[in-house]
Amino acid sequence: MEIKKSDFVKSAVFEADYPEPINNLEFAFVGRSNVGKSSLINSLTNRKKMARTSKTPGRTQLINYFIINDETYLVDLPGYGFAKVPKAVKQAWGNTMERYLASKRSKLVFVLLDIRRVPSGEDLEMLEWLDYYDVPYKIIFTKVDKMSNNEKFKQLKDIRKKIEFKNSDVLFYSALSHKGREELAEYLDEALEEYKNYTPPVIDQEDENIED
Repeated sequence: MEIKKSDFVKSAVFEADYPEPINNLEFAFVGRSNVGKSSLINSLTNRKKMARTSKTPGRTQLINYFIINDETYLVDLPGYGFAKVPKAVKQAWGNTMERYLASKRSKLVFVLLDIRRVPSGEDLEMLEWLDYYDVPYKIIFTKVDKMSNNEKFKQLKDIRKKIEFKNSDVLFYSALSHKGREELAEYLDEALEEYKNYTPPVIDQEDENIED
């Protein structure tokens, strides 16, 4: 996919405030507050200020919708786990995310994990949420420019003690060097094409005779 056009649409908290669906799969991004979600979105769309970035983690408190190529949404979900904010605020962010995950919108969620860190309890909880709500997801390891290949190899071994995956099943990204942008864009294109061509299975239901 070549992203030729991208624009901010709106921010939302409740499902009633989400933008009108455009009859297509949408892509949401979620991760810890310092994992680089906004930077990744800016890199992917090739717009430096598309998504708001901040030196203070946890500034994304709303669900932010962006439209690309007038055909699908990118969704920036609130960060979790790091921000030094009151417990009540963190709970509100959790409720905001859970409402989105439970919604009926057609979505694929990208879970961003910092490759330098072993997944936290909040990361594992997010994966459990996605499984619970039967939401398809893909893991993206961010900040891959921060480690050498040998360091990445050792770190991935430690990460696999927490979650199971094959390298072919995950994506690697650097918002600084844009490494992985082409692979992610291609994956978006494939996912949209698969969604467009998907035909739900037809379930035959035979009439049952009920005897007294």
